[in-house]
Amino acid sequence: MSFPLGWILDNASGPIKYRSAGEVARLSDSTMQELEWLPYAFGPALRLALTQNVDGIWNQSMLFVPRQGADFGSVGTIPAARRLLEYGWNRESPPLALARRPLFRLLAEDNDPAYLYELGLKTKDELAARRGRLQLREAAAAALAQAGYESDPRLRGAARRIMERIDTYLSSPLAEKPWKRVGNVHVLAPEVCPPTFHALTMLAHMPIFRNENYTEMERIYAYIAQPHPRQDSIQLVGKKMVEQPHYVLGDRLPHRNAVEADVPFALMWLETMARLGFLRRNENWMKMYERFDDDRDRTGVWHPHKGSSIPATGNPRVWPMFPLEDLSGGVARATGAAWADVTFRIGLIGRLIGREIRII
Repeated sequence: MSFPLGWILDNASGPIKYRSAGEVARLSDSTMQELEWLPYAFGPALRLALTQNVDGIWNQSMLFVPRQGADFGSVGTIPAARRLLEYGWNRESPPLALARRPLFRLLAEDNDPAYLYELGLKTKDELAARRGRLQLREAAAAALAQAGYESDPRLRGAARRIMERIDTYLSSPLAEKPWKRVGNVHVLAPEVCPPTFHALTMLAHMPIFRNENYTEMERIYAYIAQPHPRQDSIQLVGKKMVEQPHYVLGDRLPHRNAVEADVPFALMWLETMARLGFLRRNENWMKMYERFDDDRDRTGVWHPHKGSSIPATGNPRVWPMFPLEDLSGGVARATGAAWADVTFRIGLIGRLIGREIRII
């Protein structure tokens, strides 16, 4: 497949230029050294880094995601760290090095209520607190795996516990019938513990660990490739019914309408599946990817299939990775850079699934 590196270098933001050159085009080390300043000169990335506290935490929060992509005033530590990684910042850069300690601290099986952060306000009983700690642990593991700490025994230990928990659930009869009736509503039973977006992100960035757990990964693929239930992901936790939007109970990209409804989420899903080694095995997901490829023009630049609106999403799962362009002020639309995010992701996914990349 062709990849418009020349157009990217002329029009895209610094992070997209840098990552396109390194991860898609795979230019030489000497060339990449000349470009390594690009992510650190990008205004939004600098603003995000400067909002970090001296203790490595952003806004005394771990999971909060702003509604607006460029609103960094309330962002939590984990999405902030992952966003900097997506911008192309090195894990040894000061903000990410500073965040490393609290993230690793979250991996510990610790009952200290101080480490529930913003979730502590919502946990009125021990069961809810235990669920909150599990969610934070998986999210921290995802960020650390994305930062390249797969070989660290602390992360591997946490990944092993997360995998065992998921596999125990997937191997149980409860995985086939996870719903229970409470009044007039069907909700997930308290024992339900399916794969989550955080867990899938963690596994996507731990290839050696995946190879060591082939059987468990096969069960995960079979589970997330099945039709997603129509019911909302609401779980009975103690005496309360709690929304669990981070649960993945089946295929989250089942048809073309889902792609057109949320292009950034579709790309996030396809990239995650590509990193997990699942994309090429699933005919339907491959059709979705091929559709993105077909929507590129003769120069290799993607354009919307319908209309000319810039892709946007309200899904908090996508915030760390989209957009990497600065879409404020209308400059991106005027220069055509509004399409750079999607064009880059199409090329990256192609590289991840083994497509031969032809640079244009």
